[in-house]
Amino acid sequence: MRYELYYWSGIQGRGEFVRLALEDAGADYIDVVRKCGDKAMMPFLRGAQDGALPFAPPFLKAGRLVIAQTATILAYLGPRLGLVPGGQAAELYAQQLQQTIADFVVEVHDTHHPIASSQYYEQQRSAARKRAQAFRDERLPKFLGYFEKVIERGNGKQALSRHSYVDLSLFQLVSGLDYAFPNAMRDMENRIPRLRALAERVSQRANIAAYLRSSRRLAFNEEGIFRHYPALDSKG
Repeated sequence: MRYELYYWSGIQGRGEFVRLALEDAGADYIDVVRKCGDKAMMPFLRGAQDGALPFAPPFLKAGRLVIAQTATILAYLGPRLGLVPGGQAAELYAQQLQQTIADFVVEVHDTHHPIASSQYYEQQRSAARKRAQAFRDERLPKFLGYFEKVIERGNGKQALSRHSYVDLSLFQLVSGLDYAFPNAMRDMENRIPRLRALAERVSQRANIAAYLRSSRRLAFNEEGIFRHYPALDSKG
């Protein structure tokens, strides 16, 4: 099947979690918006297309199916792309972990937009500094500590009993945090050895390594979820 991925152009964002799964599996897919522009999403978002009505991208078209929400898309793709161990328990656990990653991504976003997404960062800079400090001190260690335990309970190297889409998403999470909060992540270095090792192994997988070298992998920037504002990574 040829999959059609829809996500905003110019940023990695939440679409990257889906893209990594498609790339890792060598799936046949089209990054529709990068070919046709953001306007290609509008018929779906306005309800002018058949199928489920997405609230926002990313969403995936698979035959007649329209599937939205990152965790739901990956739960659908996982068994079809060989990116989740077999059995209901493993599939549900993978989806649980992906939803926890999604929760964490919201908190990352809210460090630079703690008041309103409709306002620029510069309009909420003071609140962002307070939110980012709480994130660095409390939420970052809590979430990363949890995922470190997940890997320990998996097989010591991966989140589940074998490679899965959750590992790909954890790689993306670590990569984004390294970009947005390099100082805070250096402070966490000795507390997340398994997570670090997992991210390194994922980066060396043949299809992922090729993708990371390609033009398809957009750079992190200050328009996406993971943004580097030095003031938000500072202890001062």
